Order: sequence, then structure tokens, then C-alpha cells
Amino acid sequence: MSNAALQAVTQKPAKSKPSDLAHLLMSPQTLAQIKAALPRHMTPDRMARVFITEIRKTPDLAKCDVRTFMGAVMQLSQLGLEPGGSLGHAYLIPFKNTSKGTTDVQLIIGYRGMIDLARRSGQISKIEAHIVRVGDEFSVRLGDSPKLDHVPAWNDDADMTHVYCTVVFKDGASQFEVMSRSQIEKIRKQSRAGTSGPWVTHFEEMARKTVIRRLFKYLPVSIELQRAVMLDERGDAGLAQVIDDDAIDSTATEVEEQQQIGDKTGEQKGAAPAVTQAQLIDVLRAYANEKDVDNLDSHATLIAQLPPDQQAEATAEYKRLRAELA
Repeated sequence: MSNAALQAVTQKPAKSKPSDLAHLLMSPQTLAQIKAALPRHMTPDRMARVFITEIRKTPDLAKCDVRTFMGAVMQLSQLGLEPGGSLGHAYLIPFKNTSKGTTDVQLIIGYRGMIDLARRSGQISKIEAHIVRVGDEFSVRLGDSPKLDHVPAWNDDADMTHVYCTVVFKDGASQFEVMSRSQIEKIRKQSRAGTSGPWVTHFEEMARKTVIRRLFKYLPVSIELQRAVMLDERGDAGLAQVIDDDAIDSTATEVEEQQQIGDKTGEQKGAAPAVTQAQLIDVLRAYANEKDVDNLDSHATLIAQLPPDQQAEATAEYKRLRAELA
């Protein structure tokens, strides 16, 4: 960040609107909602930072309907899954909702997200999904004694012919599901995000997820996993994924009201800051620890939203962290 840009983040603008999605995610109200939804092994600050990173990677997310975006935030928080990144737990896809004239967020649960939820259910000891390619030895027998055999040719460049999932339960029982390439393509074409997002960039992972999702319908899985499957199917079908969640309505309504007030007055008099000094400094330190300079610089702009008497300390800490990385 240049000296001019650094100076800019320390000066509060005459008219500020702390109600965009990045500010909303770091607000005390949103963090409290996320904390209430998250499982114990995750923190609200980290979850908020993950979503902000997704906004930076996909700027169109910032243009999406607030309710659908916050719906995705809360749904993934309840499931304990992170969007994007190397984990591939879930994906956030912006799409044009022509019926409403808005840009909405579609939440897609990834292959690894399904696997993670299955293992957390406590009923499954082993679950795997594999791709069958041209040249592999592959046979399936159904009936009273079903059996599946797969001997890979280990040619990753060969075309996919089938995908299958096998599950072993804690009591030793097992089950499998197989889908052909044509069946997978049919599901993809029916999906609202079939021509974009992970269906294009991670086709084989989406194929694995699809066969896992089909198998889960017949298994005694957890309510958490059933919810993930339902959300994923509703997204594919073009149905709303925000389901009876008062917290989402409340948070979305709050930010929409803030936006309306900001549009009319230019600045909300006496409004609480979107992020506290302590929260912002924690976020800056977290990005510094990860050596993520881009996000460190980006989030330093939030200093301008702090009360004037708190900006100096936050600015000093940002400069210290930036100097260490440099």
C-alpha cells in the first residue's frame, strides 16, 4: 500500500456507509449470530474472514442480495463448513435471479464438505468416492448379494465413465451407489449452476459429490447431513436456500435499513461502528500471521470506520504489522 493510500485509511471520510457486506460480516451483531451457529471447533472471526476473502476473490458476491448472502453465511456456519479455499467444502456462486431482478447467492456443498459431514455423523467409519475411467476394470452386481469391483488403470487423462461411492458403517455393514457419466451430465444440466462455478472448474469433484448425495438419501445419517443434502438439492432446483431462519431475516433487514438511511442522510448519526477497534486489530494480526498482505491492506481500510479517538492505535498496529511483512 502506498503512503497516500495508507494516509487515506487513517482519515474518516465525510460520508461513510459501513453497511456493505465486508463491514456487515465484521459487525458485532453478525459475529454474535455466527458464533451462536458455529460448532465449537470454529471461531466467528475466522469464518467472517473466510467469507470476506471469498468476496475479494469473486467481487460479484458483493453485489448480491443481502438476504441470500447472509443466508449462505448462516447455513455454512450451522454446518461448520468453510467456502472456497483448498478444502473445497462449499462454493458461493452469484447468479442472476430474473424473476426478482436481483443477483442472488447459490450455496453449493462440495465433495469434501459432504465427506466431512458424513464422518462427523458418528455412524460411518469409512466413506470413499472414486472415478472410473476408460481402461479401468469395473464390474457391478446387484441383487441379494451386491458387489462392486474396480481395478484402476491409473490413467488420469482417460475420460470418466462412472463414479461411485462406498460406505462402511460402525457396525460393519456396507453399501454403495454407482452413477454413469450420462447420469452425472443430466444432473449437471438440471443444476442452476451447471455452466459455471465448480461444475466447470471442479467437474470430477462435483461428480463425486452427486453420487455421495444420492447414496445419503438411503442411509441413517445425521440431521446435519440431511440439512446439507436438502440445501444442495434446493440450490440445484433453483429454490430458495434460506429456510425459516429468523436470524438471517433480522440481520439482512438491519443492513438494508442501514443502507436506506445512509442513502437518505449520507451518514448515520450516532450509529455504532461496523467493527470495533479490538476486532479489527485481531483481524489485521491474523492476516499478518498468515502473511496475507493483500487482505491485510484491504482490511486496513476499515480503520476509517472507527471512531476518531480509536484510529491512531489501529493505524499504528497496522503500520507495525506491514513493516514486519515488508
